[in-house]
Amino acid sequence: MAAELRVALAGLAALAAAMGIGRFAFTPLLPMMQDDAGVSLAQGGVLAAANYFGYLLGALWAARPAQASTAIRAALSVVAVATLAMGIAEGMAAWIALRFVAGVASAWALVHVSSWCLAQLAGSRRQLNGVLFAGVGSGVTLAGLLVLVLAQAGASSAQGWLWLGAAAAVLTALGWPVLGVSHAGAARETPARLVWSTDAVRLVLCYTVYGFAYIIPATFVPAMAKNIVADPAIFGWAWPLFGATAVVSTLVVAPLQARLGARRIWVISTFVLAAGVAAPLVLDGLGGIVVAAVLVGATFVVITMAGMQVAREIAGPAAPPLMALMTAGFGLGQVAGPLVVARLDQSGIAGALAAAALMAAASGLGLGWKEKPCTQ
Repeated sequence: MAAELRVALAGLAALAAAMGIGRFAFTPLLPMMQDDAGVSLAQGGVLAAANYFGYLLGALWAARPAQASTAIRAALSVVAVATLAMGIAEGMAAWIALRFVAGVASAWALVHVSSWCLAQLAGSRRQLNGVLFAGVGSGVTLAGLLVLVLAQAGASSAQGWLWLGAAAAVLTALGWPVLGVSHAGAARETPARLVWSTDAVRLVLCYTVYGFAYIIPATFVPAMAKNIVADPAIFGWAWPLFGATAVVSTLVVAPLQARLGARRIWVISTFVLAAGVAAPLVLDGLGGIVVAAVLVGATFVVITMAGMQVAREIAGPAAPPLMALMTAGFGLGQVAGPLVVARLDQSGIAGALAAAALMAAASGLGLGWKEKPCTQ
C-alpha cells in the first residue's frame, strides 16, 4: 500500500506540473499579460490555441510505444523549461512557439503518467485514482494562488511565468524518483495492439466534444471575471476556485466509480459541465462566473479520470494508444474553442459558451449509460 501511495503522490505531482502549470498557467496570467504586455483577447486566443495544437500533436505522438520513465521525465523537464522561458522571451512569435512546445510536453506527460500510474494502481483502492488525478486541480489551484499573490504584490506577467516555471521544476523533482519505476506486486501488462470497436470510436468522439465544451470557460474565466470586477483581489479568485473544486470533486467521486461505474460518472459529469458552461449566459455578473468556475472545475478532471478508466476497461492492455487518441481528439476540440473566440473577439464568448453547453450535453447522450465489455 505504501508503494502504491507513493505512485499516486508522484503522479499527482507530475500532473500538477504538466497540466496545472504546463497547460493552464496561461489562464490566470492572461489578465496580467493584457495589462502589462498589451495582449488582446484575440491574441490570448491565439496563444491558447498554440498550446492546444501542441497538445493535439503531442497526444498523437504519445500513441507510439515509449519507455515510461524516459517519456515522463523528458516531458516534465520540457514543461518546466518552456514555462520558465515564457518569462524571458518577448513578443508573440516566441510566446506562440513556447506555448506550442509546452502543449506537446503536457500531452506526453498526461498520457504516459495516466497509463503508467493506472497500471501500477490497478489492484489498489479507487481512492488512489482520485489522489492521482487530483494533481490536475492541485496544479491549477497552485498556479492560481501564486498568480493572485504576485498580482497583489505588483509583479509583472514575466515574473509570474518565472515563478510558475520554478514551481513546475520543483514538482518534477518530487515525482522524478518514482515515476516509471514499477514497484513490487504492481500490475504488469504486455502492450497490445488496439482493436477498434464502435465503443472505442464513441469514446474518442465524445472526448473530442468534451475538449471543445470545457475549454471556453477554462481559458477565459479569469478574463470574463476581470471584465466584471476590475480588482484583481476579487477576480483573481476565479481560477483558484476552479482548481480547488477540481481537487475536491476528484477525491469525492473516485470511490463512487466502484458503485456507479466510470462511464456513468462520465455521463453525469457532462450534464453538470453543460450547466456550468451555460451559467454566465443565465446568471448576470460575478455570480455566473462563480457558478461556472465551480461546476466546470468540479467536472473537468472527473471526466478525464473517468474517461481514462473507461479506456482501460474496454481496451485492456491496449489502453495507452486509445488514451492517446482520446487525448488527441480532446486537443482538437481545444484548438477549435479559443480560435472561435479569437475569430469573434469579445462578442464571440457568449455564442461560444452556448455552443459548448449544447455540445457537452450531446456528448453525454452519445456516451450511453450501459457499461461495455472489454474488446481485447
